[in-house]
Amino acid sequence: MPIRRSAPRSVAAAVARRATLARSVSLIRQFGYEQSDPARFYGALADDTARMVDDLWRGATDTTLNGRTVLDVGGGPGYFADAFAAAGATYVSVEPDAGEMHAAGLDARGSVRGSGTALPFRTNSVDLCLSSNVAEHVARPWDLAEEMLRVTRPGGIAVLSYTLWWGPFGGHETGPWHVLGGEYAARRYARVHGREPKNRFGTSLFPIRASHGLRWARTTSNGELLAAFPRYHPRWAWWSVRVPLFREAAVSNLVLVLRAR
Repeated sequence: MPIRRSAPRSVAAAVARRATLARSVSLIRQFGYEQSDPARFYGALADDTARMVDDLWRGATDTTLNGRTVLDVGGGPGYFADAFAAAGATYVSVEPDAGEMHAAGLDARGSVRGSGTALPFRTNSVDLCLSSNVAEHVARPWDLAEEMLRVTRPGGIAVLSYTLWWGPFGGHETGPWHVLGGEYAARRYARVHGREPKNRFGTSLFPIRASHGLRWARTTSNGELLAAFPRYHPRWAWWSVRVPLFREAAVSNLVLVLRAR
């Protein structure tokens, strides 16, 4: 099915209408359940993500996700599958960790084990490629980003969303001490909790910045940047992305939307 193209401004406008203060507050409340009730947290995040991606797709192509193939890079145990199926999309996820794929006991038949930096998919084989909160766990995140564009059909879109290091959630469970140094925060966590953090600085957690992603998105020859906005902020706070240095602490999670060439 051919993919239509619309103007970049349509992409930002399509998702901005849902970017309300009420949505932001609701998501912040759900973050408190990430450790104690992951099904509740990731279920709410999955529904919000599917709505966001559907809006972005509509803005970029003037069509719905119905019948389209969505590849989720770093899909974990598959919490997003039902949300995208409800939108009519064919959902496939890639996850390098077999234990993570089965962690929630969900049906993993739509999952493929593989690396995000060497995706086991043909070039130009999916309509939309998504990566949600994965890039900060990859030592070479822009290799992952280029792979996302490689497997996306020309005219399709890649949606890369990642947590900024200097933001409040940059250290994940080791925060807010990560602002004093990732290694210090990891050692402090182990001392206080008696175990190593799941996200270990320098191994599975890296200091990624907004400036890094914006530089890549504006210079890659394989895609056109359509939109860049804070994932969890209300629309009236999106201006923060345009302010160097300030955005590193204020944006928290940056979404980059690119049309594949």
